[in-house]
Amino acid sequence: MKKFGFGVDIGGTTCKIGLFETTGQIVEKWEIPTDTREGGKNILPDVAASLQGKMRERSISKEDVEGIGIGIPGPVQTDGSVPVCVNLGWKNVHVPAEMEALMPGIEVRAGNDANVAALGEMWQGGGKGCKNMVMVTLGTGVGGGIIVDEKIVAGSHGAGGEIGHITVNPHETVPCNCGRNGCLEQYCSATGITRLAKERLALEHGETLLDKEEVSAKAVFDAYKQQDKTAEEIVEKFAGILGRGLSNIACVADPEVFVIGGGVSKAGEILLEAVQRYFKKAAFPSCVDTRFALASLGNDAGMYGCVKLILK
Repeated sequence: MKKFGFGVDIGGTTCKIGLFETTGQIVEKWEIPTDTREGGKNILPDVAASLQGKMRERSISKEDVEGIGIGIPGPVQTDGSVPVCVNLGWKNVHVPAEMEALMPGIEVRAGNDANVAALGEMWQGGGKGCKNMVMVTLGTGVGGGIIVDEKIVAGSHGAGGEIGHITVNPHETVPCNCGRNGCLEQYCSATGITRLAKERLALEHGETLLDKEEVSAKAVFDAYKQQDKTAEEIVEKFAGILGRGLSNIACVADPEVFVIGGGVSKAGEILLEAVQRYFKKAAFPSCVDTRFALASLGNDAGMYGCVKLILK
């Protein structure tokens, strides 16, 4: 008999919900608005109502449901409780307990959204077939998730995998969004790459395809693909910082594969090649052959990971 799981990726604007077979096959996905009014008190009831409606529509009984996994955009304790989540307006919300009260007879587990996205990529995405993986998300910021023996490393404060805030430049004078200085995120996010580009374009340079006024991470990589010398300098600096940063992470987590996702990863294989080149130069010898792969699940990674959370 088929068994099902629900993956719920709660964002500040929408909740992405997926109905999956426990084999990893997605059956259907949909979205509902995230109601953050009044301290987000309606978010979980709205999700529960949507799940119950889908179960009725598809004649799925609670006995057919292995569980519900929920991804949260903030720190999550090991018991699934959320001390605070600014994006949702939550304070001291015990997600499994509250959701299980709304969905009696069905087990619920919760995790940080970046961590469950990493779990999803390990299960059915770029890290499929691996048990030890580090996910690196290069978007507006730099996020991450560490998976060891198929389990999320959340840490004692829920901050495991916050690789964007590793200090890579102790001499940096501009503060990161976290309040510290010299974080990986300041150089390797989309905004960080743009910053590197603007700094380089402010110096004397030869002809370049890059426009100082409209420079972006995408523009840098597009120019790099066309062998633009200035873009090459920018990409090499970015790749050096990220590659060396990941070599440090490899000494701690020793993954089988680094899976690179987020908007910047759309640059494709040339990004992987550049980063891996610097990684190999800096890596501990036992880690030097660690694989690099592109994430493949896109915005669905969180839903996949949420389902994997509840599988035994």
